[in-house]
Amino acid sequence: MILSLEDLLSDKQAITASAVSTNIKDFGLAGTPVNRALPTGGVAQLVADQGKGEPLPFLFQVNETFDALTSLEVQIQKSVDAAFTSPIVVQSQVLLLADLVIGQMGEIQWAPLKLDLQFMRMNYIVTGSNPTVGQVTAGFSMGNQTNE
Repeated sequence: MILSLEDLLSDKQAITASAVSTNIKDFGLAGTPVNRALPTGGVAQLVADQGKGEPLPFLFQVNETFDALTSLEVQIQKSVDAAFTSPIVVQSQVLLLADLVIGQMGEIQWAPLKLDLQFMRMNYIVTGSNPTVGQVTAGFSMGNQTNE
């Protein structure tokens, strides 16, 4: 598995209560560049959509076994602003305590379609008691090791 720090949203992030990822991904603005190929030099609005083309491998993995909680909901969120004033959930998965063991990978193996807004982050929702231990890593990878 090859990871880049710039593409990680959570890097061995301790989850001891509901929280968001320590990092956000900024895909940049779509913009309106000048199309110099046109005789008029017209502009063409670029539409952001990171879900087109080849699927982007996405990793969600438990780095430290969790205790105490009942379940952990893992959400990928997108937003038009870095403050995530009105976040939109693009994909989510609920993991039970029995599944939150070191090395366990989530079902989110590919970046979801419709990542068409500028910002992306993870949101972790704890159900039940807050854990005292438990860490996760989440973000884009060059490919996930599945041992299959």
